[in-house]
Amino acid sequence: MIVVRRADEIEKMRAANRIVGDALRNIEQYIRPGVTTLELNSIIEDFILSAGAVPSFKGYGGFPAASCISVDEVVVHGIPSLRVLKEGEIVSIDVGTVFRGYNGDGARTFAVGSISPEKQRLIDVTRESFFEGLKYIKAGRRLGDYSHAVQAYVESHGFSVVRAMVGHGIGRAMHEDPEVPNYGRAGSGPMLRAGNCLALEPMVNMGGFSVIIDSHDGWTCRAADGNPSAHYENTVVVTDTGAEILTL
Repeated sequence: MIVVRRADEIEKMRAANRIVGDALRNIEQYIRPGVTTLELNSIIEDFILSAGAVPSFKGYGGFPAASCISVDEVVVHGIPSLRVLKEGEIVSIDVGTVFRGYNGDGARTFAVGSISPEKQRLIDVTRESFFEGLKYIKAGRRLGDYSHAVQAYVESHGFSVVRAMVGHGIGRAMHEDPEVPNYGRAGSGPMLRAGNCLALEPMVNMGGFSVIIDSHDGWTCRAADGNPSAHYENTVVVTDTGAEILTL
């Protein structure tokens, strides 16, 4: 069952997600060659705590950090470490918060210094696929309309949508029903209602859509063919006229 949030709950969701959006905007200035992903994580955690929120990822299922930081071929769930960012790489940063009992979730992919035109196109297509799908997030539409639109846009640009990882409902828990694939058939899936809250997150690979999970840490999800991947996520609330983005 997809929860329909009351107006007072949606206001709390706005507050939690405003912190996520602010954290993602704040971290961009620190992304440069020579910085470690662990340093970036510390900045993000301090920012979230200073806003009076809690980083929801830290300790979730044993995840050790406040953010997921995924470089180049890492799709999602990269664990911050002493790894140093290098010129020409791309880095996806996923941030979650809990504030006054409600969750926020969002992600962006950033350039590290100067990147290749193809990597920039990957970032741009991933972001734009979110907005193509968002056109179909509206009370009375089927969730599959969003999924189909994202897939069609991504594939029309020669990239592939990751299928093993999906978006999700969000609210009092970080992950709630429904699962939100970034691929699928138009007209399929549950009917959306005003007050549904969803974390929509296209994950797009430059090569094939297959991924592998690191057997050592159990978290790091990589493109199986080693090609770069990008991630763009916002939490939204469904309305009668469309969707309100809570993390922008």
